[in-house]
Amino acid sequence: MKQKLRAKDFDVKLVVLLLAISVIGVFAIGSAKESLQLRQVMGLILGIFVMLLIAFMDYGIILKFYWPIYLGNIGLLVLVQLFGKSSHNAQRWIELAGIRFQPSESAKILLILFLAQFIMKHREKLNTLPILSLIMLLFAPVFILIYKQPDLSTSIMIVVIFCMVLYVGGLSHKLILAALGILIPAAVVAMFLILQPDQDIVEDYQQERILAWLEPEKYALTTAYQQQNSITAIGSGQLWGKGLNNNEVGSVKNGNYISEPQTDFIFAIIGEEMGFVGTTVVIVLLTLISAECFAVGRKARDLAGRIIAFGMGSLVCAQSFIHIGVNMGLLPNTGLPLPFVSYGLTSLVSLYAGMGFVLSVGLRRPQPRPSGTVSFTELLQEEMNVDM
Repeated sequence: MKQKLRAKDFDVKLVVLLLAISVIGVFAIGSAKESLQLRQVMGLILGIFVMLLIAFMDYGIILKFYWPIYLGNIGLLVLVQLFGKSSHNAQRWIELAGIRFQPSESAKILLILFLAQFIMKHREKLNTLPILSLIMLLFAPVFILIYKQPDLSTSIMIVVIFCMVLYVGGLSHKLILAALGILIPAAVVAMFLILQPDQDIVEDYQQERILAWLEPEKYALTTAYQQQNSITAIGSGQLWGKGLNNNEVGSVKNGNYISEPQTDFIFAIIGEEMGFVGTTVVIVLLTLISAECFAVGRKARDLAGRIIAFGMGSLVCAQSFIHIGVNMGLLPNTGLPLPFVSYGLTSLVSLYAGMGFVLSVGLRRPQPRPSGTVSFTELLQEEMNVDM
């Protein structure tokens, strides 16, 4: 039976938070690279339209096509390998009908949708070896195709999403502890091997980024240059910042000391021009967006809805943490955009589409019955339980 939607279940608070952070992004991009501001605005309008369109569709109906969603995701990533456009040592973009598109950004959302339905279908057997092996087998092509672009940062992100989805889906705590017992030592060994001169685990430029993070003084004029200037920019903003579109000669941005300020280092632009207050507002907004997704997930009508909401909340939280950590020199340079803030139409529209599914989950939460009303079926079930 079709569920009747109630206006009060529409998550206005989440929409307001999304618009607030996106508007800050539009102004920051305009200051970093004015020629891209209008395109970001157009992307924002498209993203809002897609979000609202999805919100009023039943996510359960869309998830019935979870296998086409999975195959479509793999197909787009394969197209990147075959016909992708290269830029900055990576092949991550394809052009469809004259539109440049980055499938690795949409892959995050499509992966969440597929796993949400797949895990719900097999939730009773999730902790069995056959199902866990099948999930790993299905996850592997997505990870490998993104990693080979190469896109180490997005590869890390989808691993984070994958782990969070499995946890929310009901993965046994014993299995989680066992996996951590294996993965943590493995990560330490992998890092040691990556730092060796003749390693072939990651690309040379990726290794150099890690080395520059560990020894910034040694690479101050080369690989660590961007991050060191980013730290300087954030610190120079002090409390209120230097103002958007300022003409200060001493500005790190105005001196072109940061490349791609509209994407990988947008947080540094916000820090320099909006100061501590501006960066705090951005962090608070992103935190509230993640928290609101988690709140929607806790009230979801089914496991798939819970996974979608928690998956999107985890995506925003983890990607924001990594981007800000890179800009502040706390993590190696990864090239991840700041959600809803950095320039990038594929990223922006994909994130808004994901939030559309979160809104759809919230609109279809279980509706409480008037007190004192019990259906005949529920009464019969209670009697049967008592007899048993």
